[in-house]
Amino acid sequence: MNNGFTTYVFDLDGTLIESHKTIYNAMIAAFEKLDINYNLSPDDFNENIGLHFEDIFSKYAIVVPDFEMFLTIYKKLYFNYIDESTPYSNVESTLQQLKQRGKQIALLTTKAQDQADLIIEHFNFSNYFDLVMGRRVGIAHKPDPQPLRIICDQLTTDVKSCIMVGDTEMDIRCGKNAGSKTCGVTFGYRHREFLKSENPDYLINNLQDILSISNEELPPPE
Repeated sequence: MNNGFTTYVFDLDGTLIESHKTIYNAMIAAFEKLDINYNLSPDDFNENIGLHFEDIFSKYAIVVPDFEMFLTIYKKLYFNYIDESTPYSNVESTLQQLKQRGKQIALLTTKAQDQADLIIEHFNFSNYFDLVMGRRVGIAHKPDPQPLRIICDQLTTDVKSCIMVGDTEMDIRCGKNAGSKTCGVTFGYRHREFLKSENPDYLINNLQDILSISNEELPPPE
């Protein structure tokens, strides 16, 4: 099946991996190690996954004197809790089928590059990805279009033949800003109605549904 897309770019947390417990527990452990006061419940945190840590901390008035130190400790602690993360249904089979169709697959996440690489390797997904784009020095974060455009440049694909797939407004805005098609997933960390308000080109309830959409103008998702 040739649906016109050459490149599929996936977000990580809330799209490929259900990871909120791992992220939250590693974050809290880092806070406690650094004696940082916090008032952030798991439910409140889950509603903000996809935003940058700095934005979440600002929203909840959490003072982190040395953000780089926090990140260093957080990343060291992250894999202590990795068993609390699990891939969503049909992730591997979907990636397999995309590769069988000759599609390029990339990851675009706000996680640091080294951490993103390790997570993909941990879940044995490395062989499916042509490019993993984590947070890199000097490159803007989603929703800025820069990282998505870099992915398309490095994979020598037209951004208009690319689809950005993710569970938050950051993913949809990144795709729109770059000029790609966008697909929201309803099983992640944002409610369906919230995602609809961002006007993605597609909304899917299961990752495997990405296999049946086409690169053509369609009515707004229901």
